[in-house]
Amino acid sequence: MVDADQTFVIVGGGLAGAKAAETLRAEGFTGRVILIGDERDHPYERPPLSKGYLLGKDSRESVFVHEPAWYAQNDIELHLGQTVDAIDRVAKTVRFGDDGTLAHYDKLLLATGAEPRRLDVPGTDLAGVHHLRRLAHAERLKGVLAALGRDNGHLVIAGGGWIGLEVAAAAREYGAEVTVVEPEPTPLHGVLGPELGALFADLHREHGVRFHFGARLTEIVGQDGMVLAARTDDGEEHPAHDVLAAIGAAPRTALAEAAGLQLADRAHGGGVAVDASLRTSDPDVYAAGDVASFPLGLFDTRLRVEHWANALNGGPAAARAMLGKAVAYDRVPYFFSDQYDLGMEYSGWAPPGTYDEVVIRGDAGKREFIAFWVKEGRVLAGMNVNVWDVTEPIQKLIASRTAVDTEALADPHVPLESLGV
Repeated sequence: MVDADQTFVIVGGGLAGAKAAETLRAEGFTGRVILIGDERDHPYERPPLSKGYLLGKDSRESVFVHEPAWYAQNDIELHLGQTVDAIDRVAKTVRFGDDGTLAHYDKLLLATGAEPRRLDVPGTDLAGVHHLRRLAHAERLKGVLAALGRDNGHLVIAGGGWIGLEVAAAAREYGAEVTVVEPEPTPLHGVLGPELGALFADLHREHGVRFHFGARLTEIVGQDGMVLAARTDDGEEHPAHDVLAAIGAAPRTALAEAAGLQLADRAHGGGVAVDASLRTSDPDVYAAGDVASFPLGLFDTRLRVEHWANALNGGPAAARAMLGKAVAYDRVPYFFSDQYDLGMEYSGWAPPGTYDEVVIRGDAGKREFIAFWVKEGRVLAGMNVNVWDVTEPIQKLIASRTAVDTEALADPHVPLESLGV
Protein backbone atom coordinates (compact mmCIF):
# COMPACT_ATOMS: atom_id res chain seq x y z
CA MET A 1 0.00 0.00 0.00
CA VAL A 2 1.27 3.45 -0.94
CA ASP A 3 1.81 6.00 1.81
CA ALA A 4 0.92 9.39 0.33
CA ASP A 5 2.87 11.33 2.97
CA GLN A 6 5.87 11.53 0.64
CA THR A 7 5.99 11.86 -3.13
CA PHE A 8 9.06 11.35 -5.29
CA VAL A 9 8.79 12.54 -8.90
CA ILE A 10 11.06 11.27 -11.67
CA VAL A 11 11.20 13.29 -14.89
CA GLY A 12 12.50 11.15 -17.73
CA GLY A 13 11.27 7.77 -18.91
CA GLY A 14 14.59 6.21 -19.94
CA LEU A 15 16.80 3.62 -18.29
CA ALA A 16 18.00 5.94 -15.49
CA GLY A 17 14.46 6.94 -14.53
CA ALA A 18 13.09 3.40 -14.67
CA LYS A 19 15.96 1.96 -12.60
CA ALA A 20 15.55 4.77 -10.07
CA ALA A 21 11.86 3.89 -9.66
CA GLU A 22 12.76 0.22 -9.29
CA THR A 23 15.38 1.02 -6.65
CA LEU A 24 13.04 3.20 -4.61
CA ARG A 25 10.67 0.26 -4.22
CA ALA A 26 13.50 -2.25 -3.67
CA GLU A 27 14.83 -0.05 -0.86
CA GLY A 28 11.44 -0.05 0.83
CA PHE A 29 10.10 3.39 -0.11
CA THR A 30 6.33 3.32 0.40
CA GLY A 31 5.47 6.82 -0.76
CA ARG A 32 4.12 7.86 -4.14
CA VAL A 33 6.45 7.44 -7.11
CA ILE A 34 5.48 9.43 -10.21
CA LEU A 35 7.42 8.71 -13.39
CA ILE A 36 6.86 11.10 -16.30
CA GLY A 37 8.25 10.38 -19.78
CA ASP A 38 7.77 12.32 -23.00
CA GLU A 39 7.78 9.20 -25.19
CA ARG A 40 4.71 7.02 -25.62
CA ASP A 41 6.74 3.83 -25.26
CA HIS A 42 7.46 2.32 -21.86
CA PRO A 43 11.04 2.95 -20.62
CA TYR A 44 13.58 1.08 -22.75
CA GLU A 45 17.32 0.60 -23.15
CA ARG A 46 19.08 2.42 -25.98
CA PRO A 47 22.06 0.20 -26.97
CA PRO A 48 19.88 -2.19 -29.03
CA LEU A 49 18.71 0.75 -31.16
CA SER A 50 22.07 0.81 -32.96
CA LYS A 51 22.94 -2.85 -32.40
CA GLY A 52 20.71 -5.92 -32.17
CA TYR A 53 17.32 -4.32 -32.72
CA LEU A 54 18.53 -2.26 -35.68
CA LEU A 55 19.96 -5.43 -37.22
CA GLY A 56 16.71 -7.32 -36.70
CA LYS A 57 18.38 -9.77 -34.30
CA ASP A 58 16.59 -8.54 -31.16
CA SER A 59 12.82 -8.28 -30.79
CA ARG A 60 11.10 -5.01 -30.01
CA GLU A 61 9.93 -6.40 -26.68
CA SER A 62 13.50 -7.17 -25.60
CA VAL A 63 14.48 -3.49 -25.35
CA PHE A 64 12.12 -2.58 -22.51
CA VAL A 65 13.44 -2.17 -18.98
CA HIS A 66 10.38 -3.78 -17.39
CA GLU A 67 7.24 -5.55 -18.54
CA PRO A 68 4.46 -2.98 -18.98
CA ALA A 69 2.50 -4.48 -16.09
CA TRP A 70 5.45 -4.01 -13.71
CA TYR A 71 4.71 -0.33 -13.13
CA ALA A 72 1.17 -0.83 -11.84
CA GLN A 73 2.24 -3.89 -9.86
CA ASN A 74 4.81 -1.75 -8.06
CA ASP A 75 2.56 1.29 -7.64
CA ILE A 76 4.57 3.44 -10.03
CA GLU A 77 2.33 6.18 -11.42
CA LEU A 78 3.48 6.19 -15.04
CA HIS A 79 2.67 9.11 -17.34
CA LEU A 80 3.79 8.39 -20.92
CA GLY A 81 3.81 10.87 -23.78
CA GLN A 82 3.76 13.74 -21.27
CA THR A 83 6.21 16.64 -21.25
CA VAL A 84 7.19 18.46 -18.07
CA ASP A 85 7.38 22.14 -18.96
CA ALA A 86 8.08 23.77 -15.59
CA ILE A 87 9.50 23.17 -12.14
CA ASP A 88 8.49 25.44 -9.26
CA ARG A 89 11.19 24.89 -6.65
CA VAL A 90 9.46 27.10 -4.07
CA ALA A 91 6.10 25.33 -4.29
CA LYS A 92 7.92 22.03 -5.04
CA THR A 93 5.75 21.17 -8.02
CA VAL A 94 6.24 20.09 -11.61
CA ARG A 95 3.79 21.01 -14.37
CA PHE A 96 3.23 18.51 -17.15
CA GLY A 97 0.88 17.39 -19.89
CA ASP A 98 -1.38 19.33 -22.23
CA ASP A 99 -3.69 20.26 -19.39
CA GLY A 100 -0.93 21.63 -17.16
CA THR A 101 -1.29 19.04 -14.41
CA LEU A 102 0.62 19.94 -11.24
CA ALA A 103 2.36 17.26 -9.21
CA HIS A 104 3.87 18.02 -5.80
CA TYR A 105 7.22 16.47 -4.93
CA ASP A 106 9.24 15.99 -1.78
CA LYS A 107 12.21 14.83 -3.86
CA LEU A 108 12.67 15.27 -7.60
CA LEU A 109 14.94 13.36 -9.97
CA LEU A 110 15.82 14.79 -13.38
CA ALA A 111 16.66 12.00 -15.82
CA THR A 112 15.84 13.93 -18.97
CA GLY A 113 18.73 12.47 -21.00
CA ALA A 114 20.14 13.99 -24.16
CA GLU A 115 18.97 14.71 -27.67
CA PRO A 116 20.75 14.35 -31.03
CA ARG A 117 22.63 17.38 -32.23
CA ARG A 118 21.16 18.65 -35.49
CA LEU A 119 22.98 19.37 -38.71
CA ASP A 120 22.86 23.11 -39.35
CA VAL A 121 23.00 22.89 -43.14
CA PRO A 122 20.53 23.33 -46.00
CA GLY A 123 18.49 20.24 -46.80
CA THR A 124 17.93 18.81 -43.34
CA ASP A 125 14.16 19.01 -43.90
CA LEU A 126 14.31 16.35 -46.61
CA ALA A 127 12.54 13.05 -45.95
CA GLY A 128 15.72 11.00 -46.09
CA VAL A 129 17.56 12.76 -43.24
CA HIS A 130 17.62 10.72 -40.02
CA HIS A 131 18.72 10.76 -36.38
CA LEU A 132 19.02 7.82 -34.03
CA ARG A 133 18.07 8.36 -30.42
CA ARG A 134 14.61 6.97 -29.87
CA LEU A 135 12.88 3.67 -30.52
CA ALA A 136 10.77 5.31 -33.22
CA HIS A 137 13.99 6.45 -34.95
CA ALA A 138 15.36 2.90 -34.90
CA GLU A 139 12.14 1.45 -36.27
CA ARG A 140 12.22 3.88 -39.16
CA LEU A 141 15.94 3.45 -39.79
CA LYS A 142 15.65 -0.33 -39.82
CA GLY A 143 13.23 -0.11 -42.72
CA VAL A 144 15.45 2.43 -44.48
CA LEU A 145 18.55 0.22 -44.23
CA ALA A 146 16.66 -2.81 -45.51
CA ALA A 147 15.42 -0.81 -48.50
CA LEU A 148 18.87 0.61 -49.23
CA GLY A 149 20.36 -2.86 -49.13
CA ARG A 150 17.69 -4.23 -51.42
CA ASP A 151 18.05 -1.40 -53.94
CA ASN A 152 21.84 -0.91 -53.72
CA GLY A 153 21.20 2.50 -52.18
CA HIS A 154 23.69 4.90 -50.57
CA LEU A 155 23.76 6.08 -46.97
CA VAL A 156 25.94 9.04 -45.97
CA ILE A 157 26.68 9.24 -42.25
CA ALA A 158 27.78 12.57 -40.78
CA GLY A 159 29.98 11.63 -37.83
CA GLY A 160 32.40 8.81 -37.11
CA GLY A 161 31.55 8.26 -33.45
CA TRP A 162 30.04 5.16 -31.87
CA ILE A 163 26.53 5.66 -33.27
CA GLY A 164 27.86 6.48 -36.73
CA LEU A 165 30.08 3.39 -36.84
CA GLU A 166 27.48 1.02 -35.41
CA VAL A 167 24.93 2.18 -37.97
CA ALA A 168 27.57 1.90 -40.70
CA ALA A 169 28.14 -1.73 -39.68
CA ALA A 170 24.41 -2.43 -39.64
CA ALA A 171 23.94 -0.75 -43.04
CA ARG A 172 26.68 -2.86 -44.58
CA GLU A 173 25.13 -6.01 -43.14
CA TYR A 174 21.90 -5.01 -44.90
CA GLY A 175 23.94 -4.48 -48.09
CA ALA A 176 23.72 -0.67 -48.33
CA GLU A 177 26.58 1.46 -49.66
CA VAL A 178 28.01 3.63 -46.88
CA THR A 179 30.13 6.79 -46.76
CA VAL A 180 31.15 8.28 -43.40
CA VAL A 181 32.07 11.98 -43.32
CA GLU A 182 34.16 12.88 -40.28
CA PRO A 183 36.10 16.13 -39.58
CA GLU A 184 38.78 14.39 -37.50
CA PRO A 185 41.60 12.30 -39.06
CA THR A 186 40.17 9.02 -37.73
CA PRO A 187 36.83 7.74 -36.46
CA LEU A 188 36.38 7.80 -32.67
CA HIS A 189 39.25 10.27 -32.50
CA GLY A 190 37.94 12.12 -29.46
CA VAL A 191 37.56 8.91 -27.44
CA LEU A 192 40.29 6.55 -28.62
CA GLY A 193 42.81 8.91 -30.19
CA PRO A 194 44.48 8.29 -33.56
CA GLU A 195 46.18 5.03 -32.54
CA LEU A 196 43.01 2.99 -32.05
CA GLY A 197 40.81 5.13 -34.26
CA ALA A 198 42.84 3.90 -37.23
CA LEU A 199 42.08 0.30 -36.29
CA PHE A 200 38.34 0.96 -36.54
CA ALA A 201 38.82 2.74 -39.85
CA ASP A 202 40.58 -0.36 -41.21
CA LEU A 203 37.85 -2.63 -39.87
CA HIS A 204 35.14 -0.69 -41.68
CA ARG A 205 37.12 -0.32 -44.88
CA GLU A 206 37.49 -4.10 -45.00
CA HIS A 207 33.70 -4.27 -44.96
CA GLY A 208 33.31 -1.75 -47.76
CA VAL A 209 32.70 1.49 -45.88
CA ARG A 210 34.17 4.63 -47.47
CA PHE A 211 35.55 7.37 -45.23
CA HIS A 212 35.93 11.05 -46.00
CA PHE A 213 38.07 12.48 -43.21
CA GLY A 214 38.85 16.12 -42.53
CA ALA A 215 35.52 17.34 -43.87
CA ARG A 216 32.04 18.37 -42.76
CA LEU A 217 28.70 18.32 -44.52
CA THR A 218 27.68 21.71 -45.86
CA GLU A 219 24.53 20.81 -47.80
CA ILE A 220 22.15 17.95 -48.43
CA VAL A 221 20.93 18.14 -51.99
CA GLY A 222 17.47 16.89 -52.86
CA GLN A 223 14.66 16.89 -55.36
CA ASP A 224 10.92 16.49 -54.77
CA GLY A 225 11.61 16.16 -51.05
CA MET A 226 14.06 13.29 -51.47
CA VAL A 227 17.81 13.16 -50.83
CA LEU A 228 20.10 12.99 -53.87
CA ALA A 229 23.57 13.83 -52.55
CA ALA A 230 25.59 15.27 -49.67
CA ARG A 231 28.19 18.01 -50.18
CA THR A 232 31.19 18.69 -47.98
CA ASP A 233 33.20 21.81 -47.21
CA ASP A 234 36.11 20.68 -49.40
CA GLY A 235 33.96 20.69 -52.53
CA GLU A 236 33.20 16.95 -52.67
CA GLU A 237 29.75 15.59 -53.47
CA HIS A 238 28.69 12.12 -52.32
CA PRO A 239 25.70 10.31 -53.83
CA ALA A 240 23.11 9.59 -51.16
CA HIS A 241 19.58 8.31 -50.86
CA ASP A 242 19.58 8.84 -47.09
CA VAL A 243 21.69 10.76 -44.58
CA LEU A 244 22.20 9.97 -40.89
CA ALA A 245 23.22 12.82 -38.60
CA ALA A 246 25.44 11.21 -35.93
CA ILE A 247 27.32 14.25 -34.65
CA GLY A 248 26.75 13.73 -30.96
CA ALA A 249 24.10 14.52 -28.39
CA ALA A 250 23.33 17.54 -26.21
CA PRO A 251 22.08 17.22 -22.63
CA ARG A 252 18.45 18.21 -22.20
CA THR A 253 18.95 20.94 -19.64
CA ALA A 254 16.26 23.48 -20.60
CA LEU A 255 13.95 22.44 -17.75
CA ALA A 256 16.74 22.60 -15.17
CA GLU A 257 18.03 25.91 -16.50
CA ALA A 258 14.59 27.51 -16.40
CA ALA A 259 14.27 26.34 -12.80
CA GLY A 260 17.54 28.08 -11.91
CA LEU A 261 19.57 24.96 -11.20
CA GLN A 262 23.34 25.18 -11.62
CA LEU A 263 24.69 23.85 -14.92
CA ALA A 264 28.16 22.52 -15.67
CA ASP A 265 30.32 24.42 -18.11
CA ARG A 266 30.80 23.20 -21.66
CA ALA A 267 34.36 22.13 -20.94
CA HIS A 268 32.90 19.44 -18.71
CA GLY A 269 30.23 18.41 -21.19
CA GLY A 270 27.52 20.75 -19.99
CA GLY A 271 24.58 19.14 -18.22
CA VAL A 272 23.11 19.64 -14.78
CA ALA A 273 25.85 20.00 -12.17
CA VAL A 274 25.52 17.52 -9.31
CA ASP A 275 27.68 16.57 -6.34
CA ALA A 276 28.99 13.09 -5.55
CA SER A 277 25.55 12.05 -4.32
CA LEU A 278 23.99 13.24 -7.61
CA ARG A 279 22.27 16.14 -5.82
CA THR A 280 21.88 19.39 -7.74
CA SER A 281 22.25 22.92 -6.37
CA ASP A 282 18.78 22.41 -4.86
CA PRO A 283 18.98 19.85 -2.00
CA ASP A 284 15.65 18.30 -2.97
CA VAL A 285 16.46 17.90 -6.66
CA TYR A 286 18.75 15.22 -8.11
CA ALA A 287 19.95 14.36 -11.61
CA ALA A 288 21.21 11.14 -13.18
CA GLY A 289 22.04 9.62 -16.54
CA ASP A 290 23.05 11.52 -19.66
CA VAL A 291 21.98 14.91 -18.30
CA ALA A 292 24.09 14.84 -15.12
CA SER A 293 27.62 16.23 -14.81
CA PHE A 294 29.21 14.66 -11.76
CA PRO A 295 32.62 15.00 -10.05
CA LEU A 296 34.90 12.01 -10.57
CA GLY A 297 37.84 12.20 -8.20
CA LEU A 298 39.48 9.27 -9.94
CA PHE A 299 40.34 11.61 -12.82
CA ASP A 300 40.28 14.88 -10.87
CA THR A 301 37.60 16.27 -13.15
CA ARG A 302 33.88 16.57 -13.72
CA LEU A 303 32.28 14.31 -16.34
CA ARG A 304 29.02 13.91 -18.18
CA VAL A 305 28.76 10.34 -19.43
CA GLU A 306 26.26 9.39 -22.13
CA HIS A 307 26.61 5.62 -21.96
CA TRP A 308 24.28 2.82 -20.90
CA ALA A 309 26.20 1.85 -17.75
CA ASN A 310 25.95 5.39 -16.37
CA ALA A 311 22.16 5.33 -16.68
CA LEU A 312 22.00 1.79 -15.32
CA ASN A 313 24.02 2.67 -12.22
CA GLY A 314 23.31 6.37 -11.84
CA GLY A 315 19.54 6.03 -11.55
CA PRO A 316 19.75 3.65 -8.57
CA ALA A 317 22.50 5.75 -6.94
CA ALA A 318 20.32 8.86 -7.14
CA ALA A 319 17.33 6.94 -5.76
CA ARG A 320 19.33 5.86 -2.71
CA ALA A 321 20.56 9.39 -2.16
CA MET A 322 16.97 10.66 -2.35
CA LEU A 323 16.15 8.23 0.46
CA GLY A 324 18.86 9.80 2.61
CA LYS A 325 21.43 7.05 2.21
CA ALA A 326 25.13 7.89 1.96
CA VAL A 327 26.07 7.82 -1.73
CA ALA A 328 29.36 8.57 -3.45
CA TYR A 329 28.91 7.95 -7.17
CA ASP A 330 32.44 7.23 -8.34
CA ARG A 331 32.13 4.34 -10.79
CA VAL A 332 34.71 3.94 -13.56
CA PRO A 333 32.99 4.94 -16.83
CA TYR A 334 32.19 1.92 -19.03
CA PHE A 335 30.68 1.26 -22.43
CA PHE A 336 30.65 -1.42 -25.10
CA SER A 337 30.22 -1.71 -28.84
CA ASP A 338 29.59 -4.44 -31.41
CA GLN A 339 30.60 -3.92 -35.04
CA TYR A 340 30.67 -6.83 -37.49
CA ASP A 341 32.67 -9.58 -35.73
CA LEU A 342 34.38 -7.13 -33.38
CA GLY A 343 33.14 -6.77 -29.84
CA MET A 344 34.75 -4.39 -27.40
CA GLU A 345 34.42 -2.97 -23.91
CA TYR A 346 36.00 0.29 -22.77
CA SER A 347 36.60 1.36 -19.19
CA GLY A 348 38.00 4.67 -17.98
CA TRP A 349 38.55 8.08 -19.51
CA ALA A 350 41.55 9.08 -21.63
CA PRO A 351 40.79 11.61 -24.39
CA PRO A 352 43.67 12.75 -26.63
CA GLY A 353 46.13 14.90 -24.73
CA THR A 354 45.65 13.17 -21.39
CA TYR A 355 47.91 10.13 -21.94
CA ASP A 356 51.57 9.49 -22.77
CA GLU A 357 51.30 6.21 -24.64
CA VAL A 358 49.01 3.37 -25.67
CA VAL A 359 50.17 -0.06 -24.53
CA ILE A 360 48.90 -3.07 -26.47
CA ARG A 361 48.57 -6.53 -24.88
CA GLY A 362 47.81 -9.21 -27.47
CA ASP A 363 47.54 -9.15 -31.25
CA ALA A 364 46.06 -5.93 -32.63
CA GLY A 365 46.43 -7.29 -36.17
CA LYS A 366 44.05 -10.14 -35.34
CA ARG A 367 41.84 -7.76 -33.34
CA GLU A 368 42.24 -9.80 -30.19
CA PHE A 369 43.93 -7.53 -27.68
CA ILE A 370 43.64 -5.12 -24.80
CA ALA A 371 44.73 -1.50 -25.23
CA PHE A 372 45.74 0.59 -22.23
CA TRP A 373 46.00 4.39 -22.23
CA VAL A 374 48.81 5.22 -19.81
CA LYS A 375 50.16 8.42 -18.27
CA GLU A 376 53.37 8.24 -16.22
CA GLY A 377 52.78 4.52 -15.75
CA ARG A 378 49.23 4.97 -14.48
CA VAL A 379 46.43 3.28 -16.45
CA LEU A 380 43.74 5.83 -17.33
CA ALA A 381 41.64 3.58 -19.57
CA GLY A 382 41.53 0.10 -21.03
CA MET A 383 39.72 -1.37 -24.02
CA ASN A 384 39.40 -5.11 -24.50
CA VAL A 385 38.72 -6.14 -28.12
CA ASN A 386 37.44 -9.69 -28.64
CA VAL A 387 38.98 -10.57 -25.27
CA TRP A 388 36.47 -11.23 -22.54
CA ASP A 389 36.03 -11.41 -18.77
CA VAL A 390 38.73 -8.81 -18.09
CA THR A 391 36.63 -5.74 -17.27
CA GLU A 392 36.98 -6.18 -13.51
CA PRO A 393 40.79 -6.33 -13.40
CA ILE A 394 41.02 -3.47 -15.92
CA GLN A 395 38.78 -1.30 -13.77
CA LYS A 396 40.75 -2.21 -10.65
CA LEU A 397 43.95 -1.12 -12.41
CA ILE A 398 42.35 2.22 -13.26
CA ALA A 399 40.89 2.72 -9.79
CA SER A 400 44.19 1.90 -8.08
CA ARG A 401 45.78 5.08 -9.52
CA THR A 402 49.18 3.40 -9.11
CA ALA A 403 51.98 3.21 -11.67
CA VAL A 404 52.57 -0.17 -13.30
CA ASP A 405 55.42 -1.72 -15.28
CA THR A 406 54.35 -1.13 -18.89
CA GLU A 407 56.37 -4.10 -20.11
CA ALA A 408 54.41 -6.35 -17.77
CA LEU A 409 51.22 -4.58 -18.81
CA ALA A 410 51.93 -5.53 -22.43
CA ASP A 411 52.81 -9.15 -21.61
CA PRO A 412 49.79 -11.51 -21.96
CA HIS A 413 51.56 -14.02 -19.70
CA VAL A 414 51.48 -11.63 -16.73
CA PRO A 415 48.07 -11.78 -15.01
CA LEU A 416 46.33 -8.44 -14.96
CA GLU A 417 45.32 -9.14 -11.38
CA SER A 418 48.99 -9.07 -10.34
CA LEU A 419 49.53 -5.52 -11.60
CA GLY A 420 48.87 -2.35 -9.65
CA VAL A 421 48.81 -4.11 -6.29
